[in-house]
Amino acid sequence: METTYSKPVLHDVPPYIRVYEDGTVERLVGTETAPPALDPKTGVSSKDVVFLPETGVSARLYLPNAAAHNHKKLPLVVYFHGGAFCISSTADPKYHEMLNALVKEAQVVLVSVDYRLAPENPLPAAYDDSWAALTWVASHMKNEAGSEIWIKEFADFNKVFLAGDSAGANIAHHMAIRAGLPNSELGELKIAGMLMIHPYFWGEQPIGVEAENPVFKAVVDKWWQFVCPSDLGCDDPLINPFVSGAPSLAGVACRRILVCVAGNDVLRERGRLYYQSLVKSKWEGSAELVETEGEDHVFHIMDPTTQNSHSLIKRCADFINHV
Repeated sequence: METTYSKPVLHDVPPYIRVYEDGTVERLVGTETAPPALDPKTGVSSKDVVFLPETGVSARLYLPNAAAHNHKKLPLVVYFHGGAFCISSTADPKYHEMLNALVKEAQVVLVSVDYRLAPENPLPAAYDDSWAALTWVASHMKNEAGSEIWIKEFADFNKVFLAGDSAGANIAHHMAIRAGLPNSELGELKIAGMLMIHPYFWGEQPIGVEAENPVFKAVVDKWWQFVCPSDLGCDDPLINPFVSGAPSLAGVACRRILVCVAGNDVLRERGRLYYQSLVKSKWEGSAELVETEGEDHVFHIMDPTTQNSHSLIKRCADFINHV
């Protein structure tokens, strides 16, 4: 994409973003938006709700058509979108289409969190906003005035799941770690399971196929260093949960985890390592690994209509419903 500016560039982080010396931020992808609405293809309704008025942070809520008719309590999924912490949103048409499909397939209430993006809001803003979303969801268990009716009326708080893809899966992991700490602010809310789809983890030292392409390794390094400049680099525990000093995976606050990786995705090595590390840790849960051969990173979001996308979405729905 050709830049629309003639100003000097301060940071160029392809293919996502440019920052100019005057502070202007130009996002090159992930800027399209779709409004919430009743989706005629799936019968899923959606709406946007601001839950942090002081910062304007919002969530897009999804409800399947059947919920309004049978009054049955449904599993509740708190979803964190991807985008390397610096692009995309809950209104991204690709996410909107995929989540409509997931909500229909799984028959869940879904809360998609529109956390603030770097560089305007450097990390840990995305984590803080995501935690605020989780505590907001938990507040509905108290039946307080002003609660969001879709959550209050239709969510089964015994079946709460964290989910996310790429950077969103990274966020889900850290939310599950924080939820396991004493006095976590979640009250009686317990997390039943977690969906980790093509998780965005990384590290200073390459593993597996990462070592085969040092140029691309350097590109991915730059993505993280852009959103989280620190002396720790890509061994910051936020991006490398396997490094010394990172919180133990034994503290993940759920008992079921599905880790999904794609065969052509350079991040697959870290997803596999996450699964293997869970299994070898003192975490007392059940983990499953699903690998889709021949596909690239977040293929199900790029085109949720393919057979492999349908299969992945159905596998996620089955996990939620424990089929």
